[in-house]
Amino acid sequence: MNAVTQPIHFEHHSGNFNRLRGRLEHQVGKAIGDFNMIEEGDAVMVCMSGGKDSYTLLEILRALQKRAPINFKLIAMNLDQKQPGFPDHVLPEYLKSIGVEYHIETQNTYSIVKQKIPEGKTTCSLCSRLRRGIIYRVAGELGANKIALGHHRDDMIETLFLNMFFGGKLKAMPPKLVTDKGDHVVIRPLAYCAEKDIARFARGMEFPIIPCNLCGSQENLQRQNIKEMLNQWELQYPGRSQTIFTAMQNVKPSHLLDGSLFGFRGLKPGDVVAEGDAGFDE
Repeated sequence: MNAVTQPIHFEHHSGNFNRLRGRLEHQVGKAIGDFNMIEEGDAVMVCMSGGKDSYTLLEILRALQKRAPINFKLIAMNLDQKQPGFPDHVLPEYLKSIGVEYHIETQNTYSIVKQKIPEGKTTCSLCSRLRRGIIYRVAGELGANKIALGHHRDDMIETLFLNMFFGGKLKAMPPKLVTDKGDHVVIRPLAYCAEKDIARFARGMEFPIIPCNLCGSQENLQRQNIKEMLNQWELQYPGRSQTIFTAMQNVKPSHLLDGSLFGFRGLKPGDVVAEGDAGFDE
C-alpha cells in the first residue's frame, strides 16, 4: 500500500495505537493551552521537513483543529533545499492526498552549505540559520502569524545539556518565542511529547519519511553524543528524562548563581525568600 496516496492504515484501528494517538493529542493540547500557543483567527504555518516529528505535528494539529473551540488555519510549508536525490514529489503528493493547504519553497541552500563548510565539519549551524531566514520570510508572504516547529520533549532536554556542556549556559528551547524582528511567534506544540511516542506514531501512520542526508547522517554531532548519553541514563534509570524535563519547569533562581535573576547582593537577615527549602543536597 502506498503511504503517499493512501494515508489511512489498519494499525489505526488497534487499541494501543488509539491510546498512543490520544496521549499525543492530550499532550499537544495541554502544551497549546499552557503556553497559549494558538488563538482565535491564527494562521499557523507548520514547517514540514519530511521527518517523523513534523508529520506527527501536522497530523495532531489537524485532529485538534477539528474539535477546537476556536478557529485557526493550518498551512504546511516545506523548504526544498535541493539536496542531491531529494524526492521532491513525496511531500506535495502526501499533503495533497490529505487535503492540507501547503507551500513548497525551493531554495538551493545545499550548495551554499557545501561551499562554506569544509568536508567533514558539522553543517547544522549554517543550515539552520539559512532555513530560519527563509522560513520567517515565507511566513510573512503566506500571511501566517504563528510558525509551528516539530521539536519535542527530548529535543529540549538535549539542547539543555548541549548549552551546559558546550556553551556555558543554562538554557534550552522555549515552547514559544517571538522572532527577533517581532513579526512572528514560533511555537513548539510537541513540547510535552516523548520522541519514542512520536516514532511509534509515525510508524503506525506509515508516513512517507524523507531522511536528511545533508546533516542527519553526521554521526559525530555533539547532539548525537548527548542523545546517546541520555538514552543510557534512561536505560539505567527509567523515567530520568521526564524528571529532567520536570526540573526545567521548576526553576529556583535563588538556588543558582545568576545575579541578574536573583538579588543576592541585596539579601540580608530577615528577608523572606519564597523559593522552598535549601535544596536536595544541602
